[in-house]
Amino acid sequence: MERDEDYIAFIRKIKEKSGIDLAQYKEAQMKRRLTTLRLKHGYTTFVSFYEAMMKDKHLFYEFLDRMTINVSEFWRNPNRWDVLRQTILPELARNNPRLKLWSAACSTGEEPYSLAMILAEAGMLRQTQIHASDLDDGALQRAKDGIYIERSLKEVPPNYVERYFTRHGDFYHIKPELTQSIQFKKQNLLEDSFESQYDLIICRNVMIYFTEEAKSILYHKFSRALRPGGILFVGSTEQIFSPGQYGLESAETFFYRKK
Repeated sequence: MERDEDYIAFIRKIKEKSGIDLAQYKEAQMKRRLTTLRLKHGYTTFVSFYEAMMKDKHLFYEFLDRMTINVSEFWRNPNRWDVLRQTILPELARNNPRLKLWSAACSTGEEPYSLAMILAEAGMLRQTQIHASDLDDGALQRAKDGIYIERSLKEVPPNYVERYFTRHGDFYHIKPELTQSIQFKKQNLLEDSFESQYDLIICRNVMIYFTEEAKSILYHKFSRALRPGGILFVGSTEQIFSPGQYGLESAETFFYRKK
């Protein structure tokens, strides 16, 4: 099969400039999304599209937004969050009252804020560290702002909406006690090092976009970042087969414990 030299050159230039390795993503999916974006802006080649992005930061941010798939929801798959609330977090807290938690690839913040609400309800928020990271500056800024439209809140329990959001016209603002409880930072999961001794890492609905090799690298990195007994929480399409190869074991459906 003939290689697309234009796209290969684009991948190389992006990695040299930003450290983002598009080769670690499934090529057909990524190339299709970026081709749509490139054609939308009228560029006939990926190299010309790259040159334009280097001159226009808004275009570069749009590229980041497209390639990082910023799709997030509060309480995505609510029954899994119930397991986290009722089983996983109480179990972790019994072993360590001062938890260290991380929402990886947090997009626009819905998942770390869902976590913060659960902790606040349980009276655990003040003694818990919550880290949240993403590759996309625009998504991170929206997460820090904590402002959402009503449709985004469709799965949030009504009593949580009342307690943790303030309505301003058509928008809902996360209350400061939650926004101030989360440390947001920019991070490239594939390239950057991770902190360690996490009790819980949440990384959901992101791994499906990576190659099998990239997934294996990430699962090893996540395992090393967990303390013994710590939990990795993945998405509903991301079941880990043979978790033992990463030093993990199944704790609940889509929850994996470090041995």
